[in-house]
Amino acid sequence: MTNEIPHEIESLLKNYHPLPDALDIDLGFCSCRIRSNSIELLARLSAYFSSIVSNVSIPTYQVTAIECDTPDFSNAFIDWKREPGKTGKKDSYINLDKARLIRKVRTGMMFYQSTDTAIAMGPCLENDNQVINFINNQFMTWLQQKEALICHAAAVVREGEAFAVAGFSGGGKSTLMLEMLEQEDTTFLSNDRLFIKQTSVGVDAYGIPKLPRINPGTIVNNKRLQPLLTDELRQTFLSLSKDELWELEQKFDVDIDALYGEGRLQFEAPLKALLILNWSRHDQSDVSLHRVNLRQRRDLLQAILKSPGPFYQTVKGEFISDDYQADEDAYLAILDNIAVYEATGGVNFQQLSALYLAAGQEKQ
Repeated sequence: MTNEIPHEIESLLKNYHPLPDALDIDLGFCSCRIRSNSIELLARLSAYFSSIVSNVSIPTYQVTAIECDTPDFSNAFIDWKREPGKTGKKDSYINLDKARLIRKVRTGMMFYQSTDTAIAMGPCLENDNQVINFINNQFMTWLQQKEALICHAAAVVREGEAFAVAGFSGGGKSTLMLEMLEQEDTTFLSNDRLFIKQTSVGVDAYGIPKLPRINPGTIVNNKRLQPLLTDELRQTFLSLSKDELWELEQKFDVDIDALYGEGRLQFEAPLKALLILNWSRHDQSDVSLHRVNLRQRRDLLQAILKSPGPFYQTVKGEFISDDYQADEDAYLAILDNIAVYEATGGVNFQQLSALYLAAGQEKQ
């Protein structure tokens, strides 16, 4: 291993001519400056992060995004093993000394990550979503280095407190989160990655600026979201069976500002409650909500756990491996201090949203 940037990246950097202007985004607790040689890419990123664009004197992180042909590195990359239930190759990597080179298998995009350097290389315009994810990975690393735990969960905020929703893959947490967001006094905190941290006075929850990416099944019967589809496409999806529509994976970004109104985003709040979806669309009974003790129901804890992923780097510069095992006791120690609920029975998003928000208002 070497602590030097590989010569292929050095060559790219040598021929890289950044634009004079950069893009700063600021979450309040962490900030990032993005530089690029593509004015179109910066414009797209500025539009995506529009609610948090703000000049920062000294950013926490800097990301360089180089628009270029797909890098052709000669190194032998190692496949990153995917989580249970996921198929196909997604990431491969090479470990360097306190740095990692990560390749997106399907697109060829390349990412160099070290303690003080973050570079995205390749056809960034064609894969701007992967550049956005790379930027968000910097925020995710910062939060975890500050001892926050990553959760596979969505969340909204109501009356200053966060209501989180977790569920096994395809369980409907995004759809429920958006149903809860129909309440005018709620704001969006996170769709898929939530970070929790014990403080001296309670548990704090943090989100990242990643807009919800939802499937057609969430859109077709929601009037607010239907503008995401053409009429023709919506009719095509409606012609599918319920099971086909539920299983269909075709992602659409939800612009919270455009569809729900400005001022409906925030990135931290005290955590009030956590709901775990353990219902079934094949169950004909009414949805039911009840409180649970996760120490007695460790099976439900599996819906919350999430690997930090190949980009995460500790303060000491170490990366995790793909056989990483989460510390369940660390999660339980935090979740002991909030109300945790389980939803069972049949699927009814509107009814469960009302039940959960009402339960959260009860005295704990």
